[in-house]
Amino acid sequence: MGTMTVTVKDDVEKRFRKAASRAMGTGKGSLGKAVTAALDSWVEKEDPLSFLEKGLPLGGLKEKDRARWHERHPD
Repeated sequence: MGTMTVTVKDDVEKRFRKAASRAMGTGKGSLGKAVTAALDSWVEKEDPLSFLEKGLPLGGLKEKDRARWHERHPD
C-alpha cells in the first residue's frame, strides 16, 4: 500500500469525512477505503480523457493526394 500526504481545503475535508463515514462507516480503515474509492473513481474518469487527447497511432496517411482518395474504379 502507498502512503500519500495531501493538503485539502477545510470545508472539502469536512464534507469528505462526513460522506465517507456515511458510506463506509467509522471503523478502522474506513477513511482509507473511502479515499481509495474516490481516487479510483477519479482515475477511471480522467484516464479515458487523456487517452482521447493523445489519439491513436494509426500509421498516418499512405496516400496524401485527396483526388486519389475519391477516384472511382469500375469493378
